[in-house]
Amino acid sequence: MTASDNFTVDVDSRVDSTDTEGQPVPSAEQVAELVDWSPFGRVLPVLAASPGAGATSTAVAIADALQLAGRSVLLVDAGDPVRSGLGRAARADGPRRDGPGPAAGIRFSRRARAILARLDVSETGVEPVLFPSPPYWHPGGRGVDVTVVDIGHDPWRLATDPALGPGQWLRVGSPSPIPALVVRPTVPGLAHAEQVLARLDPWVRATAVTPPTQLLVVGARRWPKGVAGTAGRRTSILLSDTVFFPHERYVAEHGVTADVTPPSLRAPAEQLLRSWHVLPQRTRGLRIPWPRRAHVRDGRAADKDTG
Repeated sequence: MTASDNFTVDVDSRVDSTDTEGQPVPSAEQVAELVDWSPFGRVLPVLAASPGAGATSTAVAIADALQLAGRSVLLVDAGDPVRSGLGRAARADGPRRDGPGPAAGIRFSRRARAILARLDVSETGVEPVLFPSPPYWHPGGRGVDVTVVDIGHDPWRLATDPALGPGQWLRVGSPSPIPALVVRPTVPGLAHAEQVLARLDPWVRATAVTPPTQLLVVGARRWPKGVAGTAGRRTSILLSDTVFFPHERYVAEHGVTADVTPPSLRAPAEQLLRSWHVLPQRTRGLRIPWPRRAHVRDGRAADKDTG
């Protein structure tokens, strides 16, 4: 894969029918060759089953857990800037790198010791916007242990052709990406997850993309009574290994800021990373100090420790 592989964000759907079982299998021309992901370390794409499911806060919690454990982290925000949940995730904007076209580039900022790479669209009236392919997102000049990607797009449209736009982060390669699917703990949430997985099926069968094999539930500590039983056949396979991220009031009300995510979100993130063998099963208690103390939350001082 080279930086000259240009793709557009806005593309016409190849599948207009809502019957996901009848989707055509991608042609050989649509199936890209294996991607060399090694410059990005382990790639962890976080995909929402529906808008507002909580993918952004989950991706940030994962990235924070990694850098606090001493890993070199690249946090990719591939969402449209006007809808991004990471606009305040860094204390200051960093330098901008041009993308494949004049309308879109990448802005690299610091989130503590992690690099935050965000899509920067300078000419919002220009359509289509050439979406920068993954090589544009690498900060260069440093090694990356783990890349966490907040895909940040309508999952239904993205799954129509995941070889375009942010869906490129799902492409099959080496080392293999580890995608996760974020859902709400509701019956509609599980229905949305089933639809997205069905939408991706043709691309998975064509070995073009790596399917999500991990379900992340945001806003609960367990499945509400009667909800898990409504899962479809694809989603039900993922239920046994579900990782729950509880409701966090401050993040829900204020969004992601430059402050470290709370322990209630980092704890399940660490559990997830250990299950993926991205972090060791036993840690030595290494904790990198977070720059500056977090703000006061709900009348209480934010946790001082970063463990």
